[in-house]
Amino acid sequence: MPPISADGATADLQCPGFPRQLARTHRFSLGVPRRFTVSPDGERVLFLRSTRGDDPVSRLWLYSGGRERMLADPTALDGAEGEVPEAERALRERTRETASGVVAYATDAEVRLAAFALGGVVWVVTTDGAAPRRITTAGPVTDPRPSPDGRWVAYVSGGSFRVVGVRGGGDRLLAAPDGPDVTHGLPEHAAAESMGRTRGHWWSPGSDALLVTRVDTARVERRYLTDPADPAQPPRVIPYPAAGTANADVSLELIRLDGTRLPVRLPAHADPAAHPPGAWTDTAFEYLTDAGWDGLGPMARVQTRDQRTAVLLAVDPDTGASEVLHTEHDPAWVEPVPGLLARTASGVPVTVCPVDRAAGGPGALRIGEAVSPAGVREVFAVDGEDVWFSAQEDPTEVHVWRYGPASGFVRVSEGPGVHMASVGGGTVVLGSRTGSGHEVRVVREGKPAGRIAVLAEEPVPAPRPRFRTLGARELRSQLFLPSWYREGAEGSGPLPVLLNPYAGPGLQTVVRARTWWSCVSQWFAEQGFAVLVTDGRGTPGRGRDWAKAVHGDRLGPALDDQIDALHAAAAEHPALDPGRVAIRGWSYGGYLAVGAVLHHPEVFHAAVAGAAPTDRRLYDTHWEERFLGHPEVFPEAYRRSSLIPYADRLSRPLLLVHGLADDNVYAAHTLRLSSALLAAGRPHSVLPLAGAGHRVSREEQLMGLLSHEVMFLRRHVCS
Repeated sequence: MPPISADGATADLQCPGFPRQLARTHRFSLGVPRRFTVSPDGERVLFLRSTRGDDPVSRLWLYSGGRERMLADPTALDGAEGEVPEAERALRERTRETASGVVAYATDAEVRLAAFALGGVVWVVTTDGAAPRRITTAGPVTDPRPSPDGRWVAYVSGGSFRVVGVRGGGDRLLAAPDGPDVTHGLPEHAAAESMGRTRGHWWSPGSDALLVTRVDTARVERRYLTDPADPAQPPRVIPYPAAGTANADVSLELIRLDGTRLPVRLPAHADPAAHPPGAWTDTAFEYLTDAGWDGLGPMARVQTRDQRTAVLLAVDPDTGASEVLHTEHDPAWVEPVPGLLARTASGVPVTVCPVDRAAGGPGALRIGEAVSPAGVREVFAVDGEDVWFSAQEDPTEVHVWRYGPASGFVRVSEGPGVHMASVGGGTVVLGSRTGSGHEVRVVREGKPAGRIAVLAEEPVPAPRPRFRTLGARELRSQLFLPSWYREGAEGSGPLPVLLNPYAGPGLQTVVRARTWWSCVSQWFAEQGFAVLVTDGRGTPGRGRDWAKAVHGDRLGPALDDQIDALHAAAAEHPALDPGRVAIRGWSYGGYLAVGAVLHHPEVFHAAVAGAAPTDRRLYDTHWEERFLGHPEVFPEAYRRSSLIPYADRLSRPLLLVHGLADDNVYAAHTLRLSSALLAAGRPHSVLPLAGAGHRVSREEQLMGLLSHEVMFLRRHVCS
């Protein structure tokens, strides 16, 4: 083991350049191609990527005929450095977008024209080699989207919904806010943060109408986010629907280019007779979880406030009336599946089986009478009667599948890893994250047709995970040991243990792929720790019962699984010293870290917790009520799952870290816990990060934070 100074100084850090590399590469995301769009004829693939692994400016690219060509370079466009509108800034925060330049785009139906926004200005570019053109609009623009025929661009400006001709001119207002708290064409906070819906308008295939959201936040509580490091700046006012409070009023309209507006008549309530019983049964459809428009007409997916019923609806474009295509119930909650707003060309809905037959996602995919053999994770595309989706058979892998009436269900991707796909006209773009890195292959009519370059930097150190299945619940885990450590060698005694979990809903960290978090785990291992990462109950990938074991208790089952994995790993590996155990994490992982030292100080000897949601009542309705119900009906579930009521139990060193500009998990979570700890006479440390959001992206902050964590952990666990 490398020498460690008594005060844990940074002079003896192993791989000292890694924190800077992690920050400079935006967690190794720069240079990675993403957001693929494949043309219906399969000849053109559009995507975003920067020019190298430390270039933060994202460009728009075309792949065609086996070659790449840059379509739009923001650094070469005059006037492209304007201020980003507040609505777009909020969308970037919801999607954790840290790059600049072209970070989103949309195309016409043939993928011959693309539109994007830079600093509130609309630009369009064609794939025929012409230079990008700037379009004059009525105001700063968010989310520009071309019509399928390529003649118009719809956009949002100041809460108004408008269209403009792609040649310029013809700018017209289609929907203006009818109140100070009303916006058209954008998602509300809960939709973008917790439902995965980041859009608010959808073109008709005929380019003559749009399906548009209307969002009224008048009843939603306001939060005021200030920057203590710059007290001259006024606070940001954010409508935030905390658990148990009012949601935004969200509705849909059909708006034609001639200005005709028709409200969509969504069902107000679920059928009470069919609704699952429970202490809290709210049958009102408060949530619009998704919407769209295919060749058969508009569609919408709505969900009740208690989230136990979801309905897929077909909308009549002439009358606005809606018809139920499919209804799904679950006594805990209906799990949102990305892309599950789909039907085949013949009108067969793509749904999830109510019975969890599969080991993977929330259930098996059902297309007519056909049922997938693996648990669905995401639906990528519907091409005629074919359906492309990702699914899991092994909890540590995600594969691409295709369903066709003649072929049935066929797995497309090969090899251990996490795979995704974009599809069009016989061309499939397969993105694969494996243990050795990231690759993007283009397959045409089932045969290899080329690769799209991945320009990301190679991490130093490279992760060296050992995959383990631990304990009675067969917990999937990864163990990271220092590269310099030799088990059984003289002087190589047991190592202090660092648990580095996320372990919460919505994210698996134990996968057979090189990820930025596995790189971080390896780096901490190089500092002299045996790092253990475990996906316990509540995480996706192991079926309905596994994911919903945290219903009513967000902390207990997840924390028990971390302890079980620790004990099982220590029994298997003499390299782990169970007498010296620390835990670190961010967001839900930070919440788990605080809970660990509060509830099990006999196991955990120190903790570092970043952006920890310590008071579950402070988080948003759709996410928190999914697991704990309404706080006025289930107050004990919120008390049991919160951390502040147990502040007087702290007896171990605890470092709390929080970004003061975090508008997802507000700094109030950490400040309230700190106040409760202080009132109880419990020493602890707080590290505030000025200007940082939920994901720390400033280079100097991320670099300093990792080094500070190592010093803290060495001081309290290694000595």
